[in-house]
Amino acid sequence: MSFVTHLRCLGCGREYPADEVMNLCPEDNLPVQICFDLDALKNSGSGDIGYNPERKNMWRFGHLMALDPADENDARSIFSLGEGYTPIYPWSDYEPAKKHGFELWLKDEGRPAPGFGANPTGSFKDRGMAMVVSMARKFGLEKLAVPTQGNAGDSLAEYAAQAGLSAAIAMPDNTPLPILGKVAAYTRLYPGISLDVVQGTIREAGELIKEKYLTQGYFSVATFQEPGWRIDGKKTLGLELAEPAIPFNDGAWRMPDVIVYPTGGGTGILGMWKAFSELRVLGLTDGPLPRIIAVQSEATAPLVQAFEAGRQDSEAVEAGDTIAFGLNVPGGIGHFEVLRIIRESQGTALAVAEAEIGATLGRVFKDTGWWICPEGAACVAAIPRLVDEQHIRPGDRVVVINTGSWEKYLPNIRHYL
Repeated sequence: MSFVTHLRCLGCGREYPADEVMNLCPEDNLPVQICFDLDALKNSGSGDIGYNPERKNMWRFGHLMALDPADENDARSIFSLGEGYTPIYPWSDYEPAKKHGFELWLKDEGRPAPGFGANPTGSFKDRGMAMVVSMARKFGLEKLAVPTQGNAGDSLAEYAAQAGLSAAIAMPDNTPLPILGKVAAYTRLYPGISLDVVQGTIREAGELIKEKYLTQGYFSVATFQEPGWRIDGKKTLGLELAEPAIPFNDGAWRMPDVIVYPTGGGTGILGMWKAFSELRVLGLTDGPLPRIIAVQSEATAPLVQAFEAGRQDSEAVEAGDTIAFGLNVPGGIGHFEVLRIIRESQGTALAVAEAEIGATLGRVFKDTGWWICPEGAACVAAIPRLVDEQHIRPGDRVVVINTGSWEKYLPNIRHYL
């Protein structure tokens, strides 16, 4: 059975029916998220939240999913391309980890590995878009629209095309060619997929979507502007870091000490925090929640600037020029909640220089052979500073999130490899 009860605004706290297909809260124009009856789930007698480790995708978490695979009605709506359950690799020979006595692991959302699931477009965005398209099927939505820095558009094009839905995608004209080219090809292969290219960033793409497509009956699934669907899709990333099947968890539900995460809009931080909070309410984990480290590029760092200034929300900045294209987000409607989570977790937000991102990208590939993306490289580049500032401490279990594969960024980064 489904344990979803309602939607709740992250700002004013107003509640809405679980089946209300809405964008932002009409009271304060802030995002909403999906709420579960965790007490009922805890007392249901299932004991394991319907957890099914034999299912090699993100839907393995049963009753904690916004669409429950065990619920007959929900199961008919679920549309999966094998997303989630991605590999996590120990990095015991990383020099700062050896020197300072902490465990380092890399969660790879980009490249498939035997025995695991695989994000079909090589990006963590597939978790959110799998939930978006599944929810669209449940509620009878046929036309979806998203502004994007690239990967979210690639993901929506893939899922909408395969599910037989229409999708309007707007992205910057300097989006890496593998992403831009694939979405452009899909407009030829699938009549329901459309692409608009804009000068600027996701901000200008969002303006185009609003003016051109929402007036035609398309439903916006922009970051935070759908009813919590992408948050709950990304929640599965946190659930995978805590699940018993993870090697460092020794067969029990257990959370990392530190998560280093590349942050543009910040949906993933909200999703992971929601996962950890729900697991703790259910009594499956205890102890402190992970310290959340948000990493941005110095070229575009609105979240870092707000954190360092002690502000409760970010202020829009001029977008810079970064190879970590997914971080080139000049502002975010959910940044107020990202900042709250960072502070509550006793984490931090920091920006990394472009030269460090590029050098780290090449060094990691040379040392490990991993195809990490520039956003993941930014997180690795941040580690020495995090150690120096004691955000990472001896004995910590630290997870770096690599959000995609570097092959999606070629030829922009070829010279670093």
